[in-house]
Amino acid sequence: MTDEAQLPLGDSAREILVDQQIEELQKITDYEIKEWPIGVLVEKFTSGRETDESEIFIPDYQREMVWTPKQQSRFIESILIKLPVPFIFAADVGQGDREGNLEIIDGSQRIRTLDNFLSNKLELVGLKKLTQAIGMRFSDFSKPRQLRFKRTTVRVIELTEKADEDARREMFDRLNSGGTRLTTMEVRRGVEDGPFMAFITDCAANADFKALVPLSERNAKRKEYEEIVLRYFAYLNNYQGFKKSVEDFLTEYLKSKNGNFPDSDKKAMLDEFTRMLSFVSQHFPSGFKRVGYNTVPRIRFEAIAVGVSLALRTNPDLAPGDISQWLDSDAFIKHTRSDASNSRPKLVNRIHYVRDNLLGTTFVEDPDTAEVEASANADSPPDPPEEEGNPSQPGLF
Repeated sequence: MTDEAQLPLGDSAREILVDQQIEELQKITDYEIKEWPIGVLVEKFTSGRETDESEIFIPDYQREMVWTPKQQSRFIESILIKLPVPFIFAADVGQGDREGNLEIIDGSQRIRTLDNFLSNKLELVGLKKLTQAIGMRFSDFSKPRQLRFKRTTVRVIELTEKADEDARREMFDRLNSGGTRLTTMEVRRGVEDGPFMAFITDCAANADFKALVPLSERNAKRKEYEEIVLRYFAYLNNYQGFKKSVEDFLTEYLKSKNGNFPDSDKKAMLDEFTRMLSFVSQHFPSGFKRVGYNTVPRIRFEAIAVGVSLALRTNPDLAPGDISQWLDSDAFIKHTRSDASNSRPKLVNRIHYVRDNLLGTTFVEDPDTAEVEASANADSPPDPPEEEGNPSQPGLF
């Protein structure tokens, strides 16, 4: 309804329309407040996770794990000594690939931390109050304390299935910034404009690419296609140099290419991008999608796209046989599940898994894989050095 159409309405007529609109909007934010024991919450998050079928899941638009070991430890400390922690926001998925499951809207860092602790991967560090527990893992606590911790409840605000995908994303934006925040890619477009950014935009508009990577209208408008293309080129050309922060890695790559992007690079990269798309279209029956699913998570796209391009660099005439044996395997799903870590060993593994299976060579895990799988401290971003007089990290939870 335009402003011009609204003006002639009298006060009483407008009041009625406003009330009707409020009632309609409230339907999609219908919610219940529940108390979940930590043990139950984590079990529903981890059971079925290896095949990306867990009841509680972290959606693709959420951030990767960004809490440091100290931040995770202080969250666990707060629970142990009964300090209040914020609610977790979740939504019952009303339709789509995960219908009936609970999507975490706000609280992904907290639920990952609880999982790390209960799975004995997190060694507590940097505690300010419970200093006697520094260096301990969950199994080091007394059995009664372990039982009490798992029975401790966390409040979860659960949106009903009336909240569609747009409503869930809107809730995420508001909870994280008080209003609709810019995605990282939208910010980059504003402050890192240049020849490579223009190239990314052109690639993102490729019709074959959009057909192979279906996105919702909302995500497309929020520059998700550009984000995915940037990830493809950044990982393809420097995945071995990845450290911990995805955002920093991508932004630095964009800055570097904006400053040095000759026409010869543009042609070579465009050729490689279109060759990869053609190969996937020809040899992957469902494209980048998992069989039975309608959307493509970023991580799955990265693994397939970069793995295909690396294989084609080795053998430009590659003609693989039946790829379903490994593409639909539990092993590949584990590498590319929605909350898969973006630590360097795991990134390398999922890319090499695709590359090596296409080439028919033996896949060998990165040598640091065992360490990051066994230790959340090794698999999380490092703690920055504490500055004198400012040892705390505000805004953790």
